[in-house]
Amino acid sequence: MDLALLERLLADRGEPAYRARQVWEWTARGVSSYEEMTTLPKALRTSLAEDVPFSTLDVVTERESLDGTVKALFRTHDGHPVEAVLMRYCDGRRSICISAQSGCPLTCTFCATGAMRFGRNLTASEIVDQALHFRRREQLNHAVYMGMGEPFLNVDEVLASARLLPDIGITHRRTTVSTVGWMPGLRRFVDDVDAPIRLALSVHAADPVKRSELMPVNDRYPLEDVLAECRRYVALRRRKVFVEYVMLAGVNDSPGDARALASILDPKAFKVNLTTYRGCPFKVNLIPYNPTGSGYDGSSRETIERFKQVLVRAGVPATVRLTRGRDIEAACGQLASAHRPA
Repeated sequence: MDLALLERLLADRGEPAYRARQVWEWTARGVSSYEEMTTLPKALRTSLAEDVPFSTLDVVTERESLDGTVKALFRTHDGHPVEAVLMRYCDGRRSICISAQSGCPLTCTFCATGAMRFGRNLTASEIVDQALHFRRREQLNHAVYMGMGEPFLNVDEVLASARLLPDIGITHRRTTVSTVGWMPGLRRFVDDVDAPIRLALSVHAADPVKRSELMPVNDRYPLEDVLAECRRYVALRRRKVFVEYVMLAGVNDSPGDARALASILDPKAFKVNLTTYRGCPFKVNLIPYNPTGSGYDGSSRETIERFKQVLVRAGVPATVRLTRGRDIEAACGQLASAHRPA
């Protein structure tokens, strides 16, 4: 729902200021139409249905995985494709992976979204409408900005959308924004955001040359500088940083690669009091590679486990991410709508 349009229309019609809040509260609860908003006069409900589309996104397709994951393909009003994912877990978590852009201009070589034609940044309303689509299906409690696009290339709209998620049931402490290290947006996030929103950094290689081959953004914003900003986040916010690391067979998965990653995340490099964290203020998520047509192969389970153990022995916490929705191209790195190359 375009909340700015809603507020303008209500103001132009002389409606009380609380009407916009009423509409939002109903929407955040998961109703599927204005007609269900029974505290609004019927004439107003009819008028809103005609003048303010209930969603800024049109649903094109929806697919459900064998593991219960659901992927939705949307179109914006001007025709740009957007994908978002609902992930269901046995422990009761209902996590949504939402997109900040249609496509992505940063062209990470292992990511299907990077192979798309970049469309544009999404508005805060378009981002929130991805969440609301799944909220109308069931209760939600976690969100990750890890779908299409680089969130910090669209930092204002991303943060505006994140501030609305608690109304939907997703607290700031259960919201994570992921970046490849786009420094202007990262600095804004570190300096301006006092809400306890989590930060995740996509690393994927500790070696600068190798990282630049995988992630061209490293040439513009070197990992060393990005990590320095993450350390500043730790010092100011007293919160961990999550490190994302996709496991590519024969590319970045050797014991030497693991030692290099542990070295750059060494807590002794921090000039802050680390007692709050009971150890390393980084936590590494090792991500099994999901096929994207990029030409890479995924590391074996045994290789991933060996990599993890190198990190753990070095004092860096590490887990292996559970893959969800791979059979419907909904897993990490696979979001690409209909534009995926053959």
